[in-house]
Amino acid sequence: MATIKIADLLHPKNEPSQAKSHSSNVEDSIHHTRPFARSETTHSRDGIYNIRSRSRSTGRPSHRHIAVNREDDDPGLRRPGDFKEKQEFKGKMLLWLAYQSTGVIYGDIGTSPLYVFSSTFSEAPSRQDLIGVLSIIIWSLFMMVTVKYIFIILCADNDGEGGTFSTYSLLSRYMNITDRDPREASLIQMKRYLTSDLQRSGQRVRRSLESSRFARGLLKVMGVLAVTMVMSDGLLTPAQSVLGAVQGIEVVNPGISKGTIIGVTDAILVVLFCIQPLGITKFSIAFSPIIIIWLGFNAGFGAYNLAKYDASVFVAFNPAKAFEFLIRHGETGWRQLGGVLLAFTGVEALFADLGAFSRRAIQLSWLCYTFPCLLLAYIGQAAYISAHPDAYSNPFYNAAPPGTVYPALIIAILAAIVASQAIITATFQLLAQVMKLSYFPQIKVIHTSKIFHGQLYVPVANWLLMVGTILVASIYNNTTSLGNAYGVCVMFVTFFDTCMVSLAAMFVWRISPFIVVLPWLTIALMDGTYLSSALTKVPDGAWFTITLAAVLASILLLWRFGKEQQWRAEAEDRFPTSHIVTVDPEDGQMHLTDRYSGSFLTSNRGLGIFFDKAGETTPTVFSQFVLKLTAIPEVIVFFHLRPLETPSVPPENRHTVSRLAIPNCYRLVVRYGFNDEIISPNLASIIVEQVRRYLIDNQTGTQRRISTDSRDPVSREDHADSSAETSGASNVLSEKVVLDDQASDELAKLESAYAHKVLYIVGKEQMKIKEQSNYARKALLWIFLWIRENTRNKIANLRVPTDKVIEVGFLKEI
Repeated sequence: MATIKIADLLHPKNEPSQAKSHSSNVEDSIHHTRPFARSETTHSRDGIYNIRSRSRSTGRPSHRHIAVNREDDDPGLRRPGDFKEKQEFKGKMLLWLAYQSTGVIYGDIGTSPLYVFSSTFSEAPSRQDLIGVLSIIIWSLFMMVTVKYIFIILCADNDGEGGTFSTYSLLSRYMNITDRDPREASLIQMKRYLTSDLQRSGQRVRRSLESSRFARGLLKVMGVLAVTMVMSDGLLTPAQSVLGAVQGIEVVNPGISKGTIIGVTDAILVVLFCIQPLGITKFSIAFSPIIIIWLGFNAGFGAYNLAKYDASVFVAFNPAKAFEFLIRHGETGWRQLGGVLLAFTGVEALFADLGAFSRRAIQLSWLCYTFPCLLLAYIGQAAYISAHPDAYSNPFYNAAPPGTVYPALIIAILAAIVASQAIITATFQLLAQVMKLSYFPQIKVIHTSKIFHGQLYVPVANWLLMVGTILVASIYNNTTSLGNAYGVCVMFVTFFDTCMVSLAAMFVWRISPFIVVLPWLTIALMDGTYLSSALTKVPDGAWFTITLAAVLASILLLWRFGKEQQWRAEAEDRFPTSHIVTVDPEDGQMHLTDRYSGSFLTSNRGLGIFFDKAGETTPTVFSQFVLKLTAIPEVIVFFHLRPLETPSVPPENRHTVSRLAIPNCYRLVVRYGFNDEIISPNLASIIVEQVRRYLIDNQTGTQRRISTDSRDPVSREDHADSSAETSGASNVLSEKVVLDDQASDELAKLESAYAHKVLYIVGKEQMKIKEQSNYARKALLWIFLWIRENTRNKIANLRVPTDKVIEVGFLKEI
């Protein structure tokens, strides 16, 4: 592999602004691809089909009679099928998803009956207080989970994805509140309504938010903090749930040592994270029955205790009992809300996990099974505590009917272990979302299901979470300490969700702000009440999750800041090829444009394949190659990879070829899904075949003769004996064609260049911090560059023949 390093910056002659195009580093051009072995002489069905529209009837003339002012052709980057579409499921598939969601989502919120009453009361409660707390629990489950999340917030999905950050991403498509990577702009389907389509009050609010730098920054910070707070809970939840489950063994063996508990906890955590690569569909086969049986136990126990002890606790459905409790106890009652909120912790993961399932599946599993079971569980426990006040300290086991303690213990331990799955799945979902908006370096994301596209696994995050949860479980070593650190982040996230979805109601659903404000105020007051109560736990342990979330948020915001500086540096010379290279109309000689000194370009024999990411403009690596070496390959192909959020792109829809202003220069855009393999050792033959088919399909006056022998090569007038006929790429056509002189000349050049030499040219963009930057800016950018250098893909990962690869290094100032 050869390496060319170009250290000086690119300055056009007599022009103050610097010329730049897209970055073409390996990190950008090959990140989502997988290795693919294929021989040079074997053609593949997904490597030889061209789906370029045949409506263009005029071919591009050869360099001997080139149009002087020709522009680059449209690369066709905004096809409807390129944008992500929400999956909709019905019938058996919907029921199967609902079954999966029960095992993954409701482990956390479903195991809350183990500790809600014991966390709320510090001594045996009176019946009046018991009814008051039960009323708060019932109405919190109804308002905070059922109404707020199940009926409202789940509707604010971003093409099927959930979570606070996905709502922020949704808003960014309907409002001008964020910048995007210019190379990925065509991958985003913007849907901002015209001002006239909004009500007058909505127009004023949107104008204020879009014009306020503070408001835009606040929304960004809220979205990022919501992600990092869920991730912080992602460290605590597995440790707390598994440790609590193992501590349940003390019910039957009080003499078990603390070291044994910690050791068993760590072993279970390792197993839990090791099965994550299997994917939700596979491990939910075991997890879902556990949670379903567990919820069934709770419902059965509740019905038994209601029938046997005190059915009058149904009076708690009167919301006045909740207000009476809070008024009667004042500050003490307010502090006790910190225990009540544990009844719906996990609701933030319910929304974040939306992408792995679907809104209807989650609504179905909650309304038809989980919600009724939890209501019966809490009401039944209250009925038992009403008759046995001292049972509040361990309500589930104390309220278990005779002879069911040991089965209940086993299923409770299993359910508590499974409870952490909701937050683990949510972490994977959220990391994938922040990477799309350039808040985190691109790391490997694996789609674990070909049917349910949103089910993800992120290896790096999985193993880091495993290490973190083992450390947390070992250091805290008891659920009381962990419980003090739990709940604050949950309430912050639910409050952020309330605010984000309220904005979505105004600018996505186009509901008048005057109608939105009352529901927002009602739910925000509930969020604020619980949040203020949870904040009293900060000195006792919640400081850990808040600090961790702040540190993680700083990393995400730092990366985003660095990327924005990178985009600005690259935007200075993002121009079409006609801005850089022009052709003499008399002799067809190519030279640089006047702004770049007008030097003549030397043509090197061979085919040059320039890698780039999105395909919207000229790759930076090409402009650097041409401007600094004043040389140009005989035939040029800009190779662009365009990832789509689908398992696979059909071969007939995979490739798009277009012409550029430079003679014998083409752009090939390759669309691929997350299971497709694109970069392969015989990549050049596939590229050449696509360009050949494009030239044949778009020539003027094409005459075709369908061949009965699929092995017959292309025949050409005046070029039947071309040396390129012997190349491997020329033996895959299934028809004979008669070409005009122009197309024949272009095909001859293409095959001659391919037969002579193939070069894969990739860029390695280096960045330098401007000397005039202040110390704070230098420090931030230095950290960004260090992370970037250690997370970008290396040239060695490009699975093409190494003797044909050239890496062109160039420098940009940020």
